Amino acid sequence: MRRPPRLYFSFRSPFSWMALRRLEERFPQAPEVIDYYPFWGPDKVTEAALEERGSGMHYVQMSKAKHLYILQDTKRLSQQFGYRMTWPVDIDPWWELPHLAWLQARRLGRAQDFYRAVTEARWERGENVCEPEVLHRIAEAAGFDGDAMVAAVDDPEIRAEGADALAAAYDDDVFGIPYFKVGPHRFWGVDRLDAFLDALATALEKAAARAAAQEGREKA
Repeated sequence: MRRPPRLYFSFRSPFSWMALRRLEERFPQAPEVIDYYPFWGPDKVTEAALEERGSGMHYVQMSKAKHLYILQDTKRLSQQFGYRMTWPVDIDPWWELPHLAWLQARRLGRAQDFYRAVTEARWERGENVCEPEVLHRIAEAAGFDGDAMVAAVDDPEIRAEGADALAAAYDDDVFGIPYFKVGPHRFWGVDRLDAFLDALATALEKAAARAAAQEGREKA
């Protein structure tokens, strides 16, 4: 593989939460094998940064009818998977806050710890993770410096890193979440997880075979 497999996730999406939870239950080494990219609806600062890159967003806001369907569908899926779910109420959410804090956690080598803390708070307890006070408390409880995690949104380097992640999503034609890619193959949605895992297993087997062949040539 010329590029590692990658996935795009969002703290906003219940389908993303369920898909990544199932992925890591079935393939625990996923964070070591797959590149994770955060995805969210940008604020004006991030929008301007994307425009400077000649980038944008393929995602469009959903209709009321689709939202009502998702409420029903996620309840059905969470029951099917045996996940406890509490639907949060988002009032004027600022999605940069948790996603840029995740980038900060990744710099600290603890992206998965932060991810789990935020998704548990949002999808199991129904907390508003876009409120600075709430995110501060979540971060502190997970062993992070709450002030530093909340302040990530004001860090120009983290902001630029976030814009790079969204630009990568634009280049990969991401129009919905969760979104998986391995080689030329793309998969959208929690119901495409099996297909992604099949393609991932094939790609990893081929990569291992090429590496073994290369090692054999070097020893010859």
